[in-house]
Amino acid sequence: MKTRKGYTTYPLTVSQKFHNYYAGATEHKEILNIGTTLTIEFELDVDELRNAVYKAYQRSEFMRVRFAYDKTEDEWYQYVVSEDDMGFSPEDIEYVDFSSQTMEYADEVMTKWTRTPFVQEDSQMNKVVIIKNPDGFQGIFLMGDHRLIDAQSLIVFMKDVIELYCSKMFEGVPYPSEMTSYIKQLEKDIAYENNSKQQQKDREYFYKLIDESEPIFNGIEGTARLDETRKVFKDKSLRYAVGASDSIVAAIDTFSLEADATEQLMKFCEEQHISLQVLLIMGIRTYFQKFNNNDDVSMQVSYARRATLMEKKSGGTRIHCFPFRTVIPRDMSFLDALKVIRTGQNETFRHVNLNPVEYMGYRAKKYKVNPGCTYESISLTYQPATLKQNGLGKNIEGINYKTKRYGNGVYSDGIYLSVMHRPDDNGLDFLFEHQIKAYTTPMIEYFYYYLCKIMFKGIERPNLTVGEIIDLV
Repeated sequence: MKTRKGYTTYPLTVSQKFHNYYAGATEHKEILNIGTTLTIEFELDVDELRNAVYKAYQRSEFMRVRFAYDKTEDEWYQYVVSEDDMGFSPEDIEYVDFSSQTMEYADEVMTKWTRTPFVQEDSQMNKVVIIKNPDGFQGIFLMGDHRLIDAQSLIVFMKDVIELYCSKMFEGVPYPSEMTSYIKQLEKDIAYENNSKQQQKDREYFYKLIDESEPIFNGIEGTARLDETRKVFKDKSLRYAVGASDSIVAAIDTFSLEADATEQLMKFCEEQHISLQVLLIMGIRTYFQKFNNNDDVSMQVSYARRATLMEKKSGGTRIHCFPFRTVIPRDMSFLDALKVIRTGQNETFRHVNLNPVEYMGYRAKKYKVNPGCTYESISLTYQPATLKQNGLGKNIEGINYKTKRYGNGVYSDGIYLSVMHRPDDNGLDFLFEHQIKAYTTPMIEYFYYYLCKIMFKGIERPNLTVGEIIDLV
């Protein structure tokens, strides 16, 4: 397929194909949906906000992408419709006033929106609704298909909407800089995937890591899942396990860390020249080390792949998720272990453009992993970017605003942990998306409790050994 409805078509990137891969295994296409709100404690002009949303669509190619399926080739393609062919006008953007309702009712409605799948072909793959909540905050609800939107592109689009609105309504607020081209970035990604030299280097790096030795599964409830998998397959030497359940029905449990406590973590990271992601990985892997009695720990870590200005402002979905494995002996100090993780992360960053599905396929073949089994029981995403850090705070300084995520109700894996900063106080929220049948809320809460204990004991006494930290918590 070279064209569709007069537009040039492009193949999907490996990031998009990954989402197609797990979505193809279920009839619940809402598994691709991401729903969130940005609301401000300010009386907004609804018509001007409609105009700002419409203009943001015109400025953002990734918000105008459509998908098309070629039956002959058995392949999905994508194309971008023009600014005057979006299929709606500013007046068509819905406005819903929840101010006379309860917040519980508003959340219920927006959750329902998030759990409604999009038409898959030749259709708009996002939805914006202007809302007024019972708490008096006003703003937008944004839902998008994960093949075109991730956490970074959500922030970029919402920031553009608000800055367009503010530049129109408030004197002295500058017009926002242009978005970068989704198509141009897409062409660069496709060129990389066409057996480029860098792709070959990335493949060699990851294949070498896989070939070194087989990882081992660590569970949040200890060795129970590994023991059970060994019984099922009647093989005591197995190192992988079934990490999920036969039901993809999911929930999101959120735990909030106070702003002062968050500041302690951030200050330590700054002093030691490490990222918070490194500290989070250290906390998680030490939990597994404690409760599974393994020095060898592997977990999935997400990488935003937003290093250049074009990558940061072109939108779309760019997240790649790879296993990150560390073998840290108990007699190593907490601080030295952090440095080991930092070095490993820095090395990994340079190679994360490789197709993660290719990685998993090579590893599964190498170690003859049974279908439905894995070495990793948790995936981590740390989202350092906030609207304030992206410059929004300068334009609406002194105005309170909130963001909220809504679950789509299904998840294909065991546990997905997203860590992000709250807009009001910069404290951390830990959002655990998990299969209800596989992991209960008390299990998640237990994990979060010990994760925090490990991190805070570690930054309090970083020269203690990992084993001493484990014994103290």
